[in-house]
Formats: sequence, C-alpha cells, structure tokens
Amino acid sequence: MSAVTDVTTSTRVPITGKEKRLLRHAMMPHMLCPGCGHGIILDAMLSVLSERYDSLDNVAFVAGIGCSSRIIGYIDACTLHTTHGRPLSFATGLKLARPELTVIVITGDGDGLSIGGNHLIHAARRNIDLTCVLLNNEIYGMTGGQAAPTTVLGAYTTTTPQGNTQHSFDAAELAKAAGATFVARAQSYRSQVFGEVFGQALDHVGFSFIEVMSDCTEYFGRTNRFGNGADMLMSQARYEPSIDADLTRRPTVEPIVNAQPVRPVLPTGLLYRSSRLTLEETLGVKGGRSSEASETSYYDGDQRRNS
Repeated sequence: MSAVTDVTTSTRVPITGKEKRLLRHAMMPHMLCPGCGHGIILDAMLSVLSERYDSLDNVAFVAGIGCSSRIIGYIDACTLHTTHGRPLSFATGLKLARPELTVIVITGDGDGLSIGGNHLIHAARRNIDLTCVLLNNEIYGMTGGQAAPTTVLGAYTTTTPQGNTQHSFDAAELAKAAGATFVARAQSYRSQVFGEVFGQALDHVGFSFIEVMSDCTEYFGRTNRFGNGADMLMSQARYEPSIDADLTRRPTVEPIVNAQPVRPVLPTGLLYRSSRLTLEETLGVKGGRSSEASETSYYDGDQRRNS
C-alpha cells in the first residue's frame, strides 16, 4: 500500500451517529471547504430527518447549482439536481405529480435570489406545499467569488474589487411579501435553532421558507480578511451577551465610512406563519395534505374582485 493511500485512509473521519444511515457513504469525503457553514446545516437537517423517518424513500430533495445545492448529493433520498436557478420550478412539477411526497428544496442566495429569484416569488405566491431552505453565504462561492444579491454593502468580491455599492436583499422579507405562509431564519452558528424551525417547516402545510446565514470562508472570508471559519462563525453571534466584546465588534468591512459588520443583525427563529389554501388544493390535486384554511374567505376575495 502506498504512502499516499495510507495518509488518505488514516485521516478520513468515520461517520457515526444515527444520521449515518441517511448518508450516501460512497460520496464521502464531501467537497465542502473547511469552515463552510453548509456542512453544519446538513448535519442539523439529517438529525431532524433521522428522528422522523426510518428511511427517506418518500422524501425528495431538489437543488439547483452552487455549493449549497451540492449537499443533496450526500443524502440517501430521492434527489433531483437541476439547472441553475430552477429547483423550485422542478419541485413544483414534482409536488403536483407526486403530492404524497415530502419535497425539500435546497438552494443558495445566487441560485435562489438572482437567476432563480422569479421562481422563488411565484412559488411563494402559489403556496405550493414544500419546504425551501436557502443557504445564504453572501457570495457566489462555486463560480469564482462574484457578488450576490445578498452581498453586504462595502464587501469586496471578484466583481466588486472596490467594494460592493449595492444594498442586499432581505430574503425572508421578500418571501413573506411574495406570499409564503411560513418564514424563518437561522444561522449555522446556532444549528439547534435551524433544527427547530426546519421541523416546524416540515409540519407546515404550504410554502415554507427558511433563510440560513451560512459562511463562505474562502471567497468571502479571505477576500475580506474576516479570519478563519471559527472567526466567521463566532461573528454571527454579534451582540449576544455570551460573546466577548472584542468578538462582537469584528469582523468588519474596512476601510469604508461607517464600517459595516459581515452582515446586518437580523432576527432569527420563526418570523411569520399563516394559513391559506395550497396550490394543490386550488387545482384539486388529490393525495396531498390539507391546509385547513378557510376556503370561503379565500374565494370571497376572488368574488369581490370579479364583481
């Protein structure tokens, strides 16, 4: 056996825990960079799913293109890797054809808010019964570190070498305004919060949207000198009493006037929940879940507009 093979074998970390039965072991080791928050969220997601399902035969994951979308390749479920920006379109068709399936979409801020932004707002408007998890790392991580719709003002990227001059999207507010009936936000820093809202999103009937603040340590972190993965992870805890003052002050985007933090301080947890008929219900698709929404009040609005 060669020395190279010995090193590779000895450094591979064994996969343990109840979540391991939900993994495609042949796909390991994963391709995520050291310190990437996406792996933390994948682990939290599998923890929730392992408590709910003995197998994922009736769970379908749909993803587009990007670092975030690659994580479905490690999950031993029905997976659909689609074109850039189109996971919600494919997922809508899948859910209407197989309404009994639990459909989960994994997307990123570029995939879901830029080229796929139009599909996001209409999926929310239609209230299709699925869960969309958008991993927001504030940059195009897989394609070279370009600015994304969520890149903070002043941040340096390969396409904003003098600093970003455009304001960023608030993805959660966008989804709520478009009609999503469940909206939440979590951080890779607090994976237990993600686990809680992810479980609630799976139980919710209608379009569930979770924005997850996740760090890109390579293209975003290095370019802006934000430190290593641990530094960036701890910076998500800014303004929390348990974190020392020096950590709450850094990292910042410098040198700019009124230096901005890595990301603005945003509320986390469940942000909004309501109930109305799903797309499946309005189309009369059989085999899906009932929203228990008031059909009368829903159609009253249409009748008033048509009168």
